[in-house]
Amino acid sequence: MSEHTDQQKPAPGSESGLDEAYQAWSQAAAAVLAKSRRVAVEELPADADTLLSTTTPDGLTIRPLYTRRDETAEPGLPGRFPFVRGSDPRRDVTVGWRVTERFGDDDTPAKGVNESILEAMANGTSGLWLSVRDGDGSGLSTADLGTALAGVYLDLVPVTLDAGEYAVEAARELLRLRTEAAKAPQAAPVTAGTTHSFGLSPLTAAFSGRATVDADAAVALATGDLPAGVRTFRVEGGDFATAGADNGLELALVVAAAVTHLRDLTAAGLSAAAALEQITFGVSADDDQFATIAKLRALRKLWSRVADVLGARESGGALTHAVTDLSMFSQRDPWVNMLRSTIAAFGAGVGGADQVTVLGYDAALPADLRTSSATFSRRIARNTQLLLLEESNLGRVLDPGGGSWFIESLTDDLAANAWTVFTQIEAAGGYRSALESGWIADRVGASLATRDVEVAHRRTSVTGVNEFPNLTERSLGAGASEAADGLVTGTPRLARVGRAFEALRDRSDVSLAERGARPSILLLPLGSVAEHNARTTFVANLLASGGIEAVNPGPLTADTIAEAVGGAATSIAVLCGTKQRYADDGPAALAAARAAGLDRVLLAGPDKEWPDGADRPDGSLRVGIDAVATLTDLLDQLDENAGATAPVGASS
Repeated sequence: MSEHTDQQKPAPGSESGLDEAYQAWSQAAAAVLAKSRRVAVEELPADADTLLSTTTPDGLTIRPLYTRRDETAEPGLPGRFPFVRGSDPRRDVTVGWRVTERFGDDDTPAKGVNESILEAMANGTSGLWLSVRDGDGSGLSTADLGTALAGVYLDLVPVTLDAGEYAVEAARELLRLRTEAAKAPQAAPVTAGTTHSFGLSPLTAAFSGRATVDADAAVALATGDLPAGVRTFRVEGGDFATAGADNGLELALVVAAAVTHLRDLTAAGLSAAAALEQITFGVSADDDQFATIAKLRALRKLWSRVADVLGARESGGALTHAVTDLSMFSQRDPWVNMLRSTIAAFGAGVGGADQVTVLGYDAALPADLRTSSATFSRRIARNTQLLLLEESNLGRVLDPGGGSWFIESLTDDLAANAWTVFTQIEAAGGYRSALESGWIADRVGASLATRDVEVAHRRTSVTGVNEFPNLTERSLGAGASEAADGLVTGTPRLARVGRAFEALRDRSDVSLAERGARPSILLLPLGSVAEHNARTTFVANLLASGGIEAVNPGPLTADTIAEAVGGAATSIAVLCGTKQRYADDGPAALAAARAAGLDRVLLAGPDKEWPDGADRPDGSLRVGIDAVATLTDLLDQLDENAGATAPVGASS
C-alpha cells in the first residue's frame, strides 16, 4: 500500500508559486479569524490552516483548503488497475448503479413478495436483495425462491441473498434458477452489473452475531462447479459500522476478512484470480458524503493492492454494494432519515458503488411502531435513488469526484490509514486470531466510545435527537431505543448514533404515560426577551433532547419568581440571562428561587459569567457539557421528586 501512496503523491509545493499562493490565503484567513475573535493576528494560538482544520473519527486531518499543491498522480481509468475510479469498464452510464431493493424481511408470502418485486422493478428497481429464513415460520424459504423470482430476468437483474444459516441451500436454489435463465436464447452476457452474490458472510457475521454458515461449507460451495457471474462470499462492512467502527477501521476489517477468505479458497485449490472473483463487499454509506465517496474509492484501492501482491491485478476490481448505515438512523423525528439517506445514496453513487440499497426512513423503528405502510417507505427509498440517477444524472459520469484535490487526498489518506490497521491485524495472526482474541471487539468498542463522547457532548449533531428535538411528536414507549430484533440489517451489536438521547426520551414517554405529564424544569428568564431569548432557546432545546419539558413563564424579577415557582410542578429551575444581567440581578434572583423552595437552581451559560463573591448556582447548562450525563442526572432527580410534586393541574 505504501508504494502506491508514495508514488502517487508528489511533494507539496513542488510547482513554483503554489506555496506562496497558499501562504497568502493563510495570512488573509488569519486576519479574518483574528478580527472575529477580537485579537491581534499575533495572538492567535496557531496558524489559520491549523485553526480551521478538523479531525475525522479515523484520526485524519481535513484541511480547510485543497489546491493544486495537493495534486496526486492520475489514479487510472475506470475499470483498470488500481480500480480507484471504478471496477466495471463496461458500466452502462444510461443506467448508472443498480438500485437494489430488499425483500423478504416480513411475513409476506412468496406470492406477495413476487408481486412487490415486479411492481418495484416496474418503477425503477434494478437489483434485488432477498432475505431467506427457512424454518422459522416467517418470510421466504429456500423453496419459495422460484415463486418469489417468477418473471424476473436473472440474466439481467443481480440478486444478493441474505440467508443466514440457510445460505448454502438458498445459494444452490438461486444457482439452479440462474442456470435456467442462462439457457434462454437471448440471455445477456455476464457483467459486473449482473453478477449474483450468494451473500455468505461467515467471518464478518461471526463478529456481529448474525446467523451464518460454517466457513468450511462456504468454501466447499465456492470451490464447486460455479458458472461465471456468481460470487459466494460477501464481506459485510455493515457488521462493523453498525457496531460503531469508523471508516478506516471498517475498511481494514473487511479487507482482513476478505484476505482470510482468499487464503481459505486458494488452500482449497482455487487460483488467486478465481478466489478474488468469489468475493463481493458490503459497504456502509452514511450522511458524511465525502467520507462515503472516499471510502468506496479507498476500498477499491486497497483490494487492488491485495490482488497485485497475489499476482492477479486484473482480477482486483472490488464489486461493492453500498447500504445506508442503520446506525445513523434515528427513531425520533424519523422523517430526517430521508435527508440522511439522500446524502448517503449520493455519496455511494458518486463513490462508484455497483449497487446501492437505501433502507426505509423508518427502518430503525420496530415494525409495530411504524406508522407508514411498507409500500410508502419502499417507494420513498427507491425514489431517493431515482432522483439522483434520473433527475440529477449522477450515473451518467464515471467517478465524478475523480480529480478533486480534496477527494483524491482523502481517498489516499483513508486508504493509508486502513492499510496500517490491516497490517496490524495481519501481524496479530490475521482476522480469525484478531476476532478470537477480542482485538476486533476492543478496537470497534474504542471507536464506538469515541463516537459516543462526541454525540454526548453534542459536537456530533443528530438532528431531531440531540439538536432541534420535537417533544410533541408521538411517544414510542419504554425500550424502543434498544430494539434491534426485526430491524433490517440490524445485528445484536447494533449501536445507533442517537441511542443514548433516545433512551432518555423513552424515559420521558414512560413518565407521560404513567403520570400524565413529562418531566419538566422551570426557566427563570431575566431581563427583556432580547436579553434572555438566546439562552432560553438553548436550554429548552437541550432539555428537550433528554425528554424534559422547559416551562417558560416569560421575563421574571426577584419579586415574581416565587409566583412562577408555585405554578410549576418541578423542583429544578434554570436562570437565563446575559452576563451583565447576572451581575445586576442574578444573586437576588437566585436567593428568591431558593426561598421559593426549589431544590436545585442552574445557570444558563458558563460558570465564569456569575459574579464573584455571591452565592453560586448549583451548576450550569452550557455548550460542550456531557449532555447525556447531565440530562440523566436531572431526570433521576425529577423522578425522585415526582411523588412529592404532582403534575400541573393534577388533583392533590
